[in-house]
Amino acid sequence: MAEDVAATIDPERGADRVTSVAVLIGIVAAVVASATIWLVLTDPVTVANAVNEGEISPLVRQLADIIYKALAGLLDYL
Repeated sequence: MAEDVAATIDPERGADRVTSVAVLIGIVAAVVASATIWLVLTDPVTVANAVNEGEISPLVRQLADIIYKALAGLLDYL
């Protein structure tokens, strides 16, 4: 029974899924990194306060706002 299941599994399909997940994670990481760099350049006080006080909620709020505005602008453009 286990041999029948193993024979029907396509290893290429698993590799495609792993590749797709890795690409998705890479895209999300690139978006968050670019938004963080943009925030450091445009609002360094928020970043400095978040690092100094150890409270990241204002930083996360600003990052979410930047990503939202970028996506909204992109959708308006399209």
